Amino acid sequence: MSDQSIAGQKADTAQTPSSLLKGKRALIVGLASKHSIAKGIADAFHQHGAELALTYQNEKLGPRVEKFAEEWNCNFVQECDLSKDEDIEQLANSLKEHWGEFDIIVHSVGYAPVAALDGSYLENTSREDFRIAHEISSYSFTALACALNPMIRSGGSLLTLSYHGSQQIIPNYNVMGLAKASLEASVRYLAGDLGSGNVRVNAISAGPIKTLAAAGIKNFRKMLSESAEVAPLGRGVTIEEVGNTATFLCSDMASGITGEVLYVDGGLSKVGMAMSHS
Repeated sequence: MSDQSIAGQKADTAQTPSSLLKGKRALIVGLASKHSIAKGIADAFHQHGAELALTYQNEKLGPRVEKFAEEWNCNFVQECDLSKDEDIEQLANSLKEHWGEFDIIVHSVGYAPVAALDGSYLENTSREDFRIAHEISSYSFTALACALNPMIRSGGSLLTLSYHGSQQIIPNYNVMGLAKASLEASVRYLAGDLGSGNVRVNAISAGPIKTLAAAGIKNFRKMLSESAEVAPLGRGVTIEEVGNTATFLCSDMASGITGEVLYVDGGLSKVGMAMSHS
């Protein structure tokens, strides 16, 4: 065989799309814009052969999410406010009718009132802000797992998104840091409960990414630039990189991984002191 033929074969192989998620059905919750981490995950899942179902929080986001659905040949799009048990119950009923059973849940949801994400944690955290942050950012993952678990097939996977503010003090992140710590604990306890059914539960802790949710944090742009300077890779991370990691974690390639929080942050969380990239 000539070198030219070998080169041609290699080129053809490189252009063949991967199919890590072929035959799998994935529900993605939390898609809000083209900058959403959920968008990066949905893109990657679609590229790797998954069939998608999407939810959106309110009417305002509906047309935007429906447009994304067209890109991914997705024929299930439903409004679901995770603060309402009746919405979650309706989602479960609709998915049972649409699919009957499926494989993956991606929970890309986090919220705290803007007033709580500015300045002192001690001075700016009310009882109500604390409740809202934990209910939306943490409990909603458990609520979804409880409602949808009967439909998750053996070998399935639940995935949520966290941030390093769960482990260390991040200026202005405040009550969201506590909510993310709660979410990570939920990952471990859910992994313990669902493991007997061969269902895995993990989280990705992504580095700072400019999303709609992040825009509510005071001085986020400064956090973004300084994080890029400090990270060992000398840059931030992208929604595409998070999407690729999510694809791995939800595929059979990661069949032995559960209860974990995997960092996708360019090494930022491992730095104790700023390094020189010169």
